[in-house]
Amino acid sequence: MDLIKPGTVIDFVSKMKVAYLISISLIVISFIFFVYHGGFNWGVEFIGGTEVHIKFKNDVTTKEIRDILASNGYEGVSAQILGLKGDNEFILRFSSDIVAFEQIADFQKKLHEIINNTPKLNGAQILRIDYIGPEVGKELIEKALFAIAFGCVGILIYLMFRFEFAFALGAVIATLHDLIITLGAIVILDKEFALALVAAVLTVIGYSVNDTIVIYDRIRENLRIGAGSSFNQLVNESVSQTLSRTTLTAFTTFVVLICLFLFGGSVIHDFAYTLIVGVVIGTYSSIFTASAFVVFWNQRKASK
Repeated sequence: MDLIKPGTVIDFVSKMKVAYLISISLIVISFIFFVYHGGFNWGVEFIGGTEVHIKFKNDVTTKEIRDILASNGYEGVSAQILGLKGDNEFILRFSSDIVAFEQIADFQKKLHEIINNTPKLNGAQILRIDYIGPEVGKELIEKALFAIAFGCVGILIYLMFRFEFAFALGAVIATLHDLIITLGAIVILDKEFALALVAAVLTVIGYSVNDTIVIYDRIRENLRIGAGSSFNQLVNESVSQTLSRTTLTAFTTFVVLICLFLFGGSVIHDFAYTLIVGVVIGTYSSIFTASAFVVFWNQRKASK
C-alpha cells in the first residue's frame, strides 16, 4: 500500500532549518521544565520509601489528601493522580523518614483508620503497598542509566559496522534527540518516573533507530546506483521513497498505543503516554534529524 504516489519527491532538505528550530525549541523546553520541577519525579523504586496505590470512591483532590494525611501526622506526603482524572486513583509516596520499614504494619493499620474515620475518604480501596529501601533505589537508578547509556553505545557500534561513520553518528544524535524530548514530555507533566518508563524509553530508542536504519539503507542504495542530481536531491528521493512505509508503521503503532492509553487502565497509562510521544518524535527525527545530519556532514566534506 502506497500512501505517497510512486515517483513523488518531497523537498525535505529545504525544511530542515525549520526542523532544527523545532528540535532546539523542544529540547530547551524540556530542560526548562526539568529545572522547574527539580528533576524527575522518581518513583519509589528509585528513591526508597513506601508507595500506596489507592482508589477513592468519592472525588478528591491531591491537596485534600495531603491535608488529611498531614492532620493525622503524615506531613510532606507526595500525592499524584494516576491515570485519568475520573478514575480517582492516586499514588501516595511516603519517604523513609515518614514511614520506616519497621513501621509498615502499624502504618497500614493507621491508614485504614484514617480512611474509615474520614467521610471524604470512605469507600477507598488500597490496591497495593510497596516498600523499597533507599540503597536499592540508588542501585536501580544506576542500572537504569547504564541501560540507556549502553543502549546508545551499542547502537553506535552496530551502525559504525553497517554504515559509514557519518550515518552512525547521525543515528546516535537522532536517538539522543528523541531521548531528551521524550524524557522532557515525562517531566513536563510531572509523571512518576518508574521502572516501567525505563522500559518505555528503551523501546523508544529501538523504534527510532529502526526507522532511521530504513531511511539510511535507502540513501545507501541510491548512492550506489548514483540516483539524484545532487546529494540533497538524493536524500529527498530516499526519504520520499520510504515515506509510505514510515507513515504506515507510525500510524498503526500510534493507533495501538492510543487504545492502550485510553482503555489499558491506570497501570500502563504512563507507559503508553511515553511510547506515544516517543513514536511521534522518533518518526519526525528519522525523517529530519538523522537525514539532516548526513546532509550537513556531506556539505562539510564538500566545503573542505
